[in-house]
Amino acid sequence: QLQLAESGGGWVQPGGSLRLACVASGRSFSDYQIAWFRQVPGKERAFVAVISQTGDLRNYADFARYRFTVSRDNSKATAYLQMNSLRSSDTAVYFCAAVRGCYSATLPPDSYTDWGQGTQVTVGS
Repeated sequence: QLQLAESGGGWVQPGGSLRLACVASGRSFSDYQIAWFRQVPGKERAFVAVISQTGDLRNYADFARYRFTVSRDNSKATAYLQMNSLRSSDTAVYFCAAVRGCYSATLPPDSYTDWGQGTQVTVGS
């Protein structure tokens, strides 16, 4: 099992940037693909981005492509989500999630075995 902890959330004005971090502990971080999801009250968790075990493969939701960048540093057991040009519609709790096995860019949330507690991102003036 992998323990995950997100950080880096907060309040930012529209057009601003935030960098979220997902620090892992437990088993070998490099065995896991890492995804970011987000959730607003009353809605299901929505996929944001995913990165493969070695970091060479990435996939993004349409709303995140060209504004968000997912990355990882296996030596630090940490994944990142750089978010630029933030909009009010990006306001949500952001979660990182992990699963072992062959990389798949289209796994639904319930396929991920390990989750962080989430970090709140609020975009407002």
